[in-house]
Amino acid sequence: MIRLEPAGAEALLLVLADRPDAQLPQRLAMLAEAIRAELGELLTDLVPGWTSLLLHYDLCRTDHLDLAARLTPLLERWLAEPLSVQPGRLHEIPVWYAGADLPEVAAACSLSVAQVIELHSSTEYRVGAIGFAPGFAYLGELHERLALPRRATPRLHVPAGSLAIAERQTAVYPQASPGGWHLLGLCPWAFFDVRRTPPCPLLLGDRVRFLPIDEAAFRAAGGRS
Repeated sequence: MIRLEPAGAEALLLVLADRPDAQLPQRLAMLAEAIRAELGELLTDLVPGWTSLLLHYDLCRTDHLDLAARLTPLLERWLAEPLSVQPGRLHEIPVWYAGADLPEVAAACSLSVAQVIELHSSTEYRVGAIGFAPGFAYLGELHERLALPRRATPRLHVPAGSLAIAERQTAVYPQASPGGWHLLGLCPWAFFDVRRTPPCPLLLGDRVRFLPIDEAAFRAAGGRS
């Protein structure tokens, strides 16, 4: 059941499902594009989540009651559309599994380091949300045997390109930043560049697989640690 909830003075939250599924991210992306096309002049931002869309609107042009009324026929059409979700683009991302937390993660999960790498790299992930920092793509779902809570004490500095896990998600930090996820490795790719169109190579609904590489391949691809 879709819910429309005020989220402050200039935002409206569309809750579209109670829990994520494999098809929802791309359907959310399709809905976001339809909203931008029809109501974009009223909006200042639109932020997709795993099961929701957060619409920031211009209070000089609309309010949450008016926006909800305008959204109703659009949402009805979206619900009535046949499910024609495409597989999503597949990104095969190289990663050097040499993260600072890899041995600790293996011990906490009662696995060997090799088993952690095998479980993480053999899973195909879906981009379910982009946020926290520009280009930070939340990927799910992580194998249940690797599910761990966030670190009790976040790091003040996580290097750009760090591959990390938390709960049932995995992600690559696009910029150096604080962070509380467990570090498994490093990727040589740039995941956000304002000079590129689009700035982030990963889009909502895309698929991701991680390819283990060694340190020499990581450095040959431009990676820095």
